[in-house]
Amino acid sequence: MTTRLRIAVVGAGRIGAVHARTIRDHADAELVLVADPDADAAARLAGSYGAASTTDADAALTSDDVDAVVVASPTPLHVPHTLAAVGAGKSVLMEKPVALEVAAVDACIDALGERAGRVMVGFNRRFDPSVAEVHARVQAGEVGAVEQVTIISRDPAPPPAEYLRVSGGIFKDMTIHDLDMARHLLGEVVAVHAVGQHLDPAVEDTYDAATLTLTGASGAVAVVVNSRHSVAGYDQRIEVFGSTGTLEVTNQRASSVRLHDASGTEQSGPFLPFFLERYRRAYAAELDAFVQAALAGTPQRPALADGRAALVLAEAAAESARTGTTISIHEEAHR
Repeated sequence: MTTRLRIAVVGAGRIGAVHARTIRDHADAELVLVADPDADAAARLAGSYGAASTTDADAALTSDDVDAVVVASPTPLHVPHTLAAVGAGKSVLMEKPVALEVAAVDACIDALGERAGRVMVGFNRRFDPSVAEVHARVQAGEVGAVEQVTIISRDPAPPPAEYLRVSGGIFKDMTIHDLDMARHLLGEVVAVHAVGQHLDPAVEDTYDAATLTLTGASGAVAVVVNSRHSVAGYDQRIEVFGSTGTLEVTNQRASSVRLHDASGTEQSGPFLPFFLERYRRAYAAELDAFVQAALAGTPQRPALADGRAALVLAEAAAESARTGTTISIHEEAHR
């Protein structure tokens, strides 16, 4: 392998474009190939960064000119694309979720065996500077024993209907980030209770909002609040409440200026528009961790086991919302 990681991006959609730009900006990485069945989309994205393009995903996954692959294809293709890339000796940054069923994740882990450490699952929010700081300070005991975690995540608007039809639903598509974050801050989860809501008749999905209560093995509790629409913009907040203090991550805006006048105080602009703006630095830090681990040959984190654990919780949340019951997460669910 070269000292500069040569990367192919499989998938020229919105998230593929995010990764392509982030690769371009990294000193130790080089975007060499973009693959997508839409030849025009692949050529446009590749051309923006001086890379080659192809409609043949297998060529990108196995090329001798590629050291690593970002799998940004539709979710049903994540596992087969990852297996092909790792089988060809590549490191893989795979977008979440790993798959739409836990059984498919298990089959992937079993097929990879010791090579599973080559795969990073794209829970990029772990790498957000504010989240990373909170996690480090929690681990250092700054707020004492964690008692409650609150995670609020609301999108500015629902995704297109064609995306929703293959997304796996709100728990596997949207909440999956928050389930990983709950595990990251709380530890292993032993019970899930979820309430789903369908508030927007234009959204062709079972739920477009949800509230979850997650009980940790320590007895601490996390509450996750999701919605597919937020008129104020991309609403992203986290609070960790402990026995000796509280840490929080607040919303970010384009400007920190506030107006105080006769009509009101603390008047400010909307939250940042969406994840592209809010988590720009998180994607850069995620790629850096991936590149450095790939070049050093060390295990990637978050690992496939983290992707599996979040999906177990997502499936439990869907069952809870459907049945109105609390779902216990048995020990065998943790691999």
